Amino acid sequence: MSELRFDGLTVIITGAGRGFGRCHALLLASRGANVVVADYGVEADGTGSSPEPAQQVAKEVDAAGGNAVPVFASVADEAGANEIVQTALDTFGRLDILVNNAGIVDPHHFADLTMLQYRRMVDAHYLGTVQVTMAAWPHLRNAPHGAVVNTASEAVFGNIPKCTSYAGAKGGVFAFTRALALERPRSGIRVNAIAPRGTTRMSDPPMLSRVFDQPEEMIHNEFNDSLKPEYVSPAVAYLAHESCSLNGETLVCGGGQVMRLALLETKGVMTDAISPEFIAQHVDEILDTTDAFVIGVE
Repeated sequence: MSELRFDGLTVIITGAGRGFGRCHALLLASRGANVVVADYGVEADGTGSSPEPAQQVAKEVDAAGGNAVPVFASVADEAGANEIVQTALDTFGRLDILVNNAGIVDPHHFADLTMLQYRRMVDAHYLGTVQVTMAAWPHLRNAPHGAVVNTASEAVFGNIPKCTSYAGAKGGVFAFTRALALERPRSGIRVNAIAPRGTTRMSDPPMLSRVFDQPEEMIHNEFNDSLKPEYVSPAVAYLAHESCSLNGETLVCGGGQVMRLALLETKGVMTDAISPEFIAQHVDEILDTTDAFVIGVE
């Protein structure tokens, strides 16, 4: 199979100053893409800001022979989202691909969280994804093969402790991805997502030690060492490429694995005499995933 390349195309990558986003930028640039490195340089919990991360990654791309421009702007701010898109147009004259990767993490038990922390999480993940996509949408519609790749998470399954704010915000991204993908016949834009696995600062041993209430030495092991963030970027490149036919899908990726994250509906039960008692009597049958139906986007 020939190499999947992006020569002459322009891609915006939010949260590209560190972690997954940095690796996405380096990979796509190495395959010919012009890259807009958007990052607000916040701390892991969303506080603070600095232009340095975006500037540094843009320099890395340029030093490797690629083309990149940094943007110091927040996806949580509508003006910032517009600035990111306008920078792509002003610098490269076009926009073909959007990778929504910006995000934060702030693990706490539900009783210890404030509404300010919830709003910060929703603003960064969900509304940030929506705002940049909204600003980019008309330009992606004009692209020959417009594509959006969002960043969801396996946390939407509720399998990670101290994660209600993060999981809820990522759940919004997951649902937004699938609902927006339905508009492909109208827009011509493919919309997919990844659920990444990797040891970035949002999931490094100190952070996971907080999440799971375990000593760092128990977190830092060979399994986590194998989850390098650069192992996630190939899935992003595939979903962004014009040859990809997927739409409305989420790929779990990391550590050399790629899997489909899907919604299922079981066969369930049916009766003309539905009642709480009937449901109680048939709950095992209702939950049985044998021959479950995978819900897809047409």
